[in-house]
Amino acid sequence: MGFVTYDVNKYPPKQMVAVPLIVLLLALVLLAVNWASTGMPVTPGIDFAGGTAVTIITTDTTEEITAYFSGFPLESVGEGLSGGKYIKFGPMSDDQYHDLTVMVGDRYPEAKIDQIGEAFGATLQQQALIALLFSFVGMAIVVFIAFRSFVPSVAVVLSALSDIAITAAIMDIVGIPLTLPTTAALLMLIGYSVDSDILLTTRLLKRQGKTEEKLAGAYRTGIIMTTTTIAAVVAMFLVTTIGQVEVIAQIAAVLLIGLFVDLMNTWVLNAGILKGYLMGRGRRA
Repeated sequence: MGFVTYDVNKYPPKQMVAVPLIVLLLALVLLAVNWASTGMPVTPGIDFAGGTAVTIITTDTTEEITAYFSGFPLESVGEGLSGGKYIKFGPMSDDQYHDLTVMVGDRYPEAKIDQIGEAFGATLQQQALIALLFSFVGMAIVVFIAFRSFVPSVAVVLSALSDIAITAAIMDIVGIPLTLPTTAALLMLIGYSVDSDILLTTRLLKRQGKTEEKLAGAYRTGIIMTTTTIAAVVAMFLVTTIGQVEVIAQIAAVLLIGLFVDLMNTWVLNAGILKGYLMGRGRRA
């Protein structure tokens, strides 16, 4: 891992913040394009777009299931334990839904069918976006109250915003849909991002000593904390992927992406802003 041997004092502040800001800009452009095409910044899953989920226990292969339901808007066939299959369909008309239930009942009489209407999915979209917005605004208020200094507070908020935006853009690229579980993972990421940023900001603003020494000490503590968390999330991702627990695997994947993104935003973007702020304050003094 390059971040383990990364010298946090090697580059001047302007060089440190340039790359993360470029990455953030590209992520925002990608999210805007996706929003224009799908109505949401991240491709919505069945929770938000609406659709039908069918859970069955069968020995049929994915190809056989796909062929059997070829006349319907089939999105994916997930495999679970003991022959379990989780089949997702996109939005469909009432007549199509009726035909689907008949076909499912004929071949898989013990199947479980769950339907989410488009109107209900739209309501969940609004609630999820409101939850993200309130979490972010609440975090920003607490940060400004805690530090009572404009530049360090903006740096923390910008870093958290960048974590969410870049993680969401990567979700688009790798094909992780926005569902209720992955929304929860993004909310968790806000908390973790602020935690690492407050560690950095507190060490630099509240402690005595040279800026370079305080920054290096904060980095050593932060990198140990983050890599430990990454190891735990990797273990969770591997176990749930092997066990085919799709929901937990998606949460772990989003957290894993976000933690690596947070390494850049905390120890390059935020550190660069704070380093420049302290150097400028020192010159004025």
